[in-house]
Amino acid sequence: MLDSMKAVIMAAGKGRRMLPLTLDIPKVLVEICGKPFLYYLLKNLEKAGVEDIAIIAGYKKEMIEEFVSRYGFRIGLIEQKEQKGTGHAVKLAREFADGKNFLVLNGDNLWSADDINSICNDNSFNYVCGIEHKHPEKYGVLDAGDGFLRSIVEKPVQYVGSLINTGLYKFTPEIFDALDKIGISLRGEYELTDAIAILAKQKKVKVKKINDYWKDLGKIEDIELIENFIKTNKGEKTCAE
Repeated sequence: MLDSMKAVIMAAGKGRRMLPLTLDIPKVLVEICGKPFLYYLLKNLEKAGVEDIAIIAGYKKEMIEEFVSRYGFRIGLIEQKEQKGTGHAVKLAREFADGKNFLVLNGDNLWSADDINSICNDNSFNYVCGIEHKHPEKYGVLDAGDGFLRSIVEKPVQYVGSLINTGLYKFTPEIFDALDKIGISLRGEYELTDAIAILAKQKKVKVKKINDYWKDLGKIEDIELIENFIKTNKGEKTCAE
């Protein structure tokens, strides 16, 4: 584990698929087993030895500031004033990254400390973490070969594979050069995956499979599933306590 590894958590979105819960709070603060979801992600980052963390906040960012203070986390906040996409969000972290390798995590997802730790390295490759899924057509599918990413196919109509993108990444500073080159997507945003595709064409992106678990807080129905997971694994290495 590297002492210098930094992490950026993307948590600026409005969480439209979680309405009406997200009318009053950011999605990452939806309560799971009595604590905000973001608490579990931060605890697993701590267990992985990642202590230098910044949160990209936008929607109701003052509530995320209050959460950080209430639970005693020493974390910096970077404001995304306009919702211009994941690519724009990561680009805001250029100064925080300070020319070093760093992690990027979706704030509404959860991985084990071991899986997070597995991509904490100082080599010259970027990493995207994937997991086999029964319904890959609902996600971004990782087209990979010989351990390298060839492309990410978003919600493919035809079968590409079953390894989906979980939203856990390790980047080198090269990601910022790639982000500078991308344009606005068809849905009107700057997509992080478009920048990753540029690096993939240069064979600079490796694919790492998740060994333990990936939990996605994507919709209201996921709350009960994640709560059951937390309760079942209480006290085990897979639970953030």
